[in-house]
Amino acid sequence: MPTAPVLAPELGAYVLPGRASSPKLAVEQAVAGEQVGLGSVYLSERLGTKDLGTVGGAIAQATERVTITAAATHMQSRHPLALASLAITLQALSDERFVLGIGRSIPQVWKAHGLPPATNAVLVDGLGILRRLWAGEEVSYDGPLGTFPSLYLKDRPDVAPPPVLLTAIGPQALKLAGEHFDGVLLHAFLTAEGHRRSADAVRKAASDAGRDPGAVRLYGMVVVAADLPQDEVDLRVRARLVTYLNAPKLGESLVQANGWDARVLEAVAAHPLIAALEGRTADGALDGEQLVEVSRVIPDEWFDEGAAVGTHEQCAAVLRSLQAAGADEMIVHGSSPELLGPTVRAFAATAPGA
Repeated sequence: MPTAPVLAPELGAYVLPGRASSPKLAVEQAVAGEQVGLGSVYLSERLGTKDLGTVGGAIAQATERVTITAAATHMQSRHPLALASLAITLQALSDERFVLGIGRSIPQVWKAHGLPPATNAVLVDGLGILRRLWAGEEVSYDGPLGTFPSLYLKDRPDVAPPPVLLTAIGPQALKLAGEHFDGVLLHAFLTAEGHRRSADAVRKAASDAGRDPGAVRLYGMVVVAADLPQDEVDLRVRARLVTYLNAPKLGESLVQANGWDARVLEAVAAHPLIAALEGRTADGALDGEQLVEVSRVIPDEWFDEGAAVGTHEQCAAVLRSLQAAGADEMIVHGSSPELLGPTVRAFAATAPGA
């Protein structure tokens, strides 16, 4: 049976958004995404139920058209030879529909895992190693990523190497993406002005580095809760923003990118439910209802400016407005693909010339 037509090639959505107990849902959701007309599906790797190689390979065989993007995995969580092999194998399995997204995470994670932090040098060196391995070169490396006397891929499929994206929110990360990577994955809850400033920073960095700014693709990310009851909206939107604002460094970066009032971060940190965590992050430590309770100290306009809530048509309009602020593609977060049919159709109806 042929797949459904692409209604919105510049619109994608996450499979397994949030925490997940079964990886099988990812395949079902990817198939649903293809059927409703999405152009791409995204997987945010979380080891346990969201292993990139396993889930990505299953999606590649269950779908025919959608782009499959890791958004994101990390340079340090796999040996560079293993990451290079995984990515090029997924590129072959998917008939060149794979995109590799790389993230930073936080220094505490890498210290706990006994791995180097995701410094700029680690990210750039790792990118260089991947590209050289995919080109068939033998690589000898001794640097911040580790010591590797001789790396090479013995068997390489006859496919183009996958594009490599970088997740970025702060000015240094945006600059790094523009200078070296094929694209940048922007963070959720950026306002239109946040998208615009981010796009300008990436494209200026690309131009200053002698690259074609138009060749570096920007992916905007929006938490969407379309046509849902208020309690569901609260869990998908309000609770999620609390976890972002509470995360080390991320909250400060998000507030800075949007020009928001930094005093709200202090109010979040001072909330009794957060203060009781004694430095632990809220994500995983508090349940949804508790996170929603914390969210009451956040101005309502932050949710209005950074997320898409309301009817499917209203959510589609928000997606288009944020895309117009500088993104080449938009990613839906918080709502899995099988829920997005009406939103995809409304989004497609607002395309230029539709």
